[in-house]
Amino acid sequence: MISIILLFNLLAAEPQIVQQSGTNSATEKTANPAASVEKEYEKLLEDDDIAQQEVDTWIQENGEHRAKGAGTSDAELNHRIQERFAPIRKAYESFIQRHPDHSKARIAYGSFLGDINEEDAAQVQYEKALELDPKNPAIYNNLANTYGHHGPVKKSFEYYAKAIELNPKEPVYFHNFGTTVFLFRKDAQEFYGIDEQEVFNKALTLYSNSMRLDPTNFPLASDIAQTYYGIKPPRYEQALNAWTNALNLAQDEIEREGVHIHFARVNLEAGNFNEARAHLSLITNQMYVDLKNRISRNLEERQKGSTATNSAPQDAQAQAPPATARPKNP
Repeated sequence: MISIILLFNLLAAEPQIVQQSGTNSATEKTANPAASVEKEYEKLLEDDDIAQQEVDTWIQENGEHRAKGAGTSDAELNHRIQERFAPIRKAYESFIQRHPDHSKARIAYGSFLGDINEEDAAQVQYEKALELDPKNPAIYNNLANTYGHHGPVKKSFEYYAKAIELNPKEPVYFHNFGTTVFLFRKDAQEFYGIDEQEVFNKALTLYSNSMRLDPTNFPLASDIAQTYYGIKPPRYEQALNAWTNALNLAQDEIEREGVHIHFARVNLEAGNFNEARAHLSLITNQMYVDLKNRISRNLEERQKGSTATNSAPQDAQAQAPPATARPKNP
């Protein structure tokens, strides 16, 4: 399926191309062949975008139909998608065959191949693009994404760092780097010679830099806040602060209620039962009913357990393990 979660938006990264107006196309090809190539390249990107948007719409609509008992099978949908992308692929291959040193086309083709889950082929295009344009940070970012998926992971750390060195103002690079450090903690410990808590701190610092560069991005703020679920021991106060930031950036009631779900969950885990219940009371949207009910049940069970523990006889303390006993892993 189409997945653009960790890949850089190429169109946003590319320099503006000046459009020539009022020029006869035949004359233009003769007088300025480079401009003609760039126009063909822009058309290729436009066709790619249109195809991607159409496929995204098909996937969304089919999902809605399947939820109602209709829709097509995955096999049929995939066949339709492959047919839609086939001419785009041929167009990229034709362009690159005629202009093998066009690094931006190789980057775009690599992104296209990555979107259709052909990452080995995408890597080939990125590596060739890097030979042609070794100062382009987008190439390092995209190759780092590939290494993060297939290895070597440690090489992805080097390539994200290089992308940031070349363009320290792009938030996507910091976000991708932080995610990779967080997910591959053992590799990060070995590569940087730090312990797990320092790895968490490094990932959070990278996220913070990303947020500093893109301070109004709600999905980014939400991604950062969710990271705290994986940090042990828990950092409840920092997690709640992160969700407060996300709540301030939420654009509509659905996003706000989604944040309240997380507020309830974090407060429940922290033992703040009244706060958890208060956030649950703010959730009314039908799409969150199952999650709300699940957290509510967990809340009731936790409160009962807490009450039973608090009301236990005084001599129960004698049954507790000695202070020197090693705690169990969570």
